[in-house]
Amino acid sequence: MTDAQETAAASTPTEGTAVPLLEPREGIPPVIADEAALAEVVAAFAAGTGPVAVDAERASGYRYGQRAYLVQLRREGAGSALIDPVACPDLSAFGAAVADAEWVLHAATQDLPCLREIGMIPSKLFDTELAGRLAGFPRVGLGAMVENVLGYVLEKGHSAVDWSTRPLPEPWLRYAALDVELLVDLRDSLEKELDRQGKLDWAHQEFDAIASAPPAPPRKDPWRRTSGMHKVRRRRQMAVVRELWTARDKVAQRRDVSPGKVLGDAAIVEAALALPANVHALTALPGFGHRMGRRQLEQWQAAVDRARELPESELPQPGQPLTGPPPPRAWADKDPAAAARLSAARAGVSALAEQLNMPQENLITPDTVRRVCWEPPVPADPDAVAAALASHGARRWQVEQVTPLLVKALATRV
Repeated sequence: MTDAQETAAASTPTEGTAVPLLEPREGIPPVIADEAALAEVVAAFAAGTGPVAVDAERASGYRYGQRAYLVQLRREGAGSALIDPVACPDLSAFGAAVADAEWVLHAATQDLPCLREIGMIPSKLFDTELAGRLAGFPRVGLGAMVENVLGYVLEKGHSAVDWSTRPLPEPWLRYAALDVELLVDLRDSLEKELDRQGKLDWAHQEFDAIASAPPAPPRKDPWRRTSGMHKVRRRRQMAVVRELWTARDKVAQRRDVSPGKVLGDAAIVEAALALPANVHALTALPGFGHRMGRRQLEQWQAAVDRARELPESELPQPGQPLTGPPPPRAWADKDPAAAARLSAARAGVSALAEQLNMPQENLITPDTVRRVCWEPPVPADPDAVAAALASHGARRWQVEQVTPLLVKALATRV
């Protein structure tokens, strides 16, 4: 009996009614927190068959960084497992044991970085969220997909809790185990639907691209992403944001807490705009109130003072250096012909995405369209356009679908 059949046998849905999935089939598995128990799980999963369902829980908003605080797994013949990656920080043995298996994840790009940190790197995968997008499902969250495709309701009340908590409460562990309970069944159903729509090969190309992608490089000037940064116009003010952001990041990393819990983005922006001359002036600003200790206030004022004292030559430049075309709103003035090409390309992509029943950004990324329209190949024939798309990372299926409409769009005249 398959997983899906077992679940159906446990509770038979009334036609048209989704059934709440309240308990894992074998109960809540114990949390693996020592090497001996981990070795047993590795052996069990190595002896299992078929794809491996994988999920990870982080503590976003509570802890510094995006490390995994719980890893959930399920495989036919092995059942489900919950592993504590704090107690067992090296899971490379598990990764090696199931290296040849397909890993099934939901929104894989969210979990792969933290899994990579603990030695779990898939060679092939199936992303149920991306599969849902390609198949045209309007809602692609795990709960919505399980309900719409399989007819079961997942309890999602613990998605934003602090997973660094120890010990983890039983309701949280139940929720975590249920997240992988039907993941392989969802994968199987989506594979059939993609095959029916003629999109299965497209999906495999997407999955292969995700699995083979290198780790993302560190962001350049991450302080520029401070919420409210659009209010900060002057270079001296930008320097205050940079100094406060950097000081906050060091404190957050040392204390292992989310930077927002140390000092809010809104407070950083207020200090940048006001350029307070001393701690007394800083205290009067929103976000630096009476609850903040003297030592904290002094360290923030010291960051402001560093920015105030910088020579002009060391102040940050406004905006980030552009590595591609300018914002589309400026195209009409800078290059009317390029603006006309982009307008035609966007219309073509929109129409084709609607015809294929998928989001436009999954058909081709907007950035790729902009780059090709801003600097089109010469001549803009099918072979050259296809090569340009591939050079920007478009997959083979995307190149085949989008090239004809881009060739037409690039021929547009003002």
